Order: sequence, then structure tokens, then C-alpha cells
Amino acid sequence: MSLLLTRRRTAAAVLTAALLVPLAACGNDGSDTEKDSAAGAKPSDSAPASGAPAAELTVLAAASLTDVFKEAGAAYEKENPGTKVTFSFAGSQELAAQVKQGAPADALVTADTKTMDGLSAETGTPTVIAKNRLVIAVGEGNPEKVGSLKDLADTKLKVVLAAPEVPVGRYSKQILDAQKIGVKPVSQEPNVRAVLSKVELGEADAGLVYKTDAETAPDKVDAIDIPDAENAVASYPAATLKASKRSEAAAAFVAWLSTPAAQKILQGAGFQQP
Repeated sequence: MSLLLTRRRTAAAVLTAALLVPLAACGNDGSDTEKDSAAGAKPSDSAPASGAPAAELTVLAAASLTDVFKEAGAAYEKENPGTKVTFSFAGSQELAAQVKQGAPADALVTADTKTMDGLSAETGTPTVIAKNRLVIAVGEGNPEKVGSLKDLADTKLKVVLAAPEVPVGRYSKQILDAQKIGVKPVSQEPNVRAVLSKVELGEADAGLVYKTDAETAPDKVDAIDIPDAENAVASYPAATLKASKRSEAAAAFVAWLSTPAAQKILQGAGFQQP
């Protein structure tokens, strides 16, 4: 009986070990860890309460969104623990070049639909998240007494515009041409913030910028409104990038930009409803 009992115990031990081997292999082969490492994930990367996958996102965004997106990004991170959003701001035409060159990023927001439409092969379906209008930015107190677009034709004024390939530069040309106003700018800048900076520093008497940009420097510049009939409406489309390795998280962020929480932040900064 003793010998038989010993044999039974030995057989049971062998069977148990055989069953445990594949289970151990499934749980400890390192494949999941390697996948997480390759994707840049961290042990804490998991879906937060809101349902948006946690991830480290890189968003390419138009320069005119610099201030408001910093606020929006902080709000999104607070709403989605474990998520980190890093923005790269530049003129839309520069962002488009980066996308075509394969810059590592997850989402894109431009200041015009034309630029976004030219990237249809690289992006998901875009959604307009906000709109904007142009104003004439002048030095604080409006020392040159600029009152309308027609005043920009005065050759005594130092006027600065964005380059024509930049959305705000294209909008500027559009409204000036429509009113048959000839302006010879002292410089053409790569983005709207560069135009604003020239006026802020006194290197230009006036410049055409978005309303929201002028509002970021209330102590340094004044904004002269342009009538709607003479103005242009800038649309801001947002889209995921097909090359993103975090497509689900990128899509969640892009979708969030249209939510009431995000729209409140955008409209609080002077952007109009899409």
C-alpha cells in the first residue's frame, strides 16, 4: 500500500507541474512587456475613468492656438489621469511640411481647411473645432490713429503681414484684395505670432492678426475691429494622423475638442463656435 501511495503522489506531482508550465509561459514570456516598451507605454498606462486610453500624445497645432491649447491640454490631462499631451506650435504650412516628412505626432490642428485638405492621405477625417476672425493690431493707444483697412495703404505706416502661404497671410490678402487695398508690408512673417510680436515690439505700426492673438497682449497692442462684410472667417480643423502609434488615444483627444468642456475654454479665449 505504501509503494502504491507513493506512486500515486508522484504521478499527481508530475501532472500538476505539466499543467503549470504552459500557464507560466503565457504569463511570463515578456511579450506584453516588450509590446508596452515598444509603444512607449508605462505600467500605469491604462484607460482612465472617462474611457479615453492613457498615453503620451504629441499634437501639432497652429501658432494661434498656443495659449488656449496649453489651458485645454492641462484640462484634458486632469480629466484623463495618466495622459500627457505635448504640443508643437508653428504656422500651419510648417506643420504640414512636418507631417509629410514623417514627424512623429498623433494629431494635427490647422488654422485653415485648405492646409488640412492637402493632407488627406496622412490624416483621419477632420472636424472643425473653432472659428476665428481677423483684426488690425496696432500699438497700445493706437498712436498712428489707424481706423480701418484702408488706412493700411498709407505708405508712411510700417505694416507687417504674414507670408501668403500662411493661413493668416492668405486671409489677409483675401480681405485686402476684396477691398482693392494695396499694402506694401515691411516684412512677411512665418506665422501670426511673429506678426503680433513685431507690433508688440514697436517694429511695426500695424499688422493683421487673428482676434484671439491680439487678446493675448492687451497691455501691448490694441485691436481694431474689421466689419464682418470686409472680414474673413478662419476655420480650425482637427484630425488624427494615420502614422500615430496611439491612434485610439489620439482620436479620443480630437473628439474631446468638440465637447462642451473644450468649447468653453476655446470660446473663453475668443474663438467662435465651429
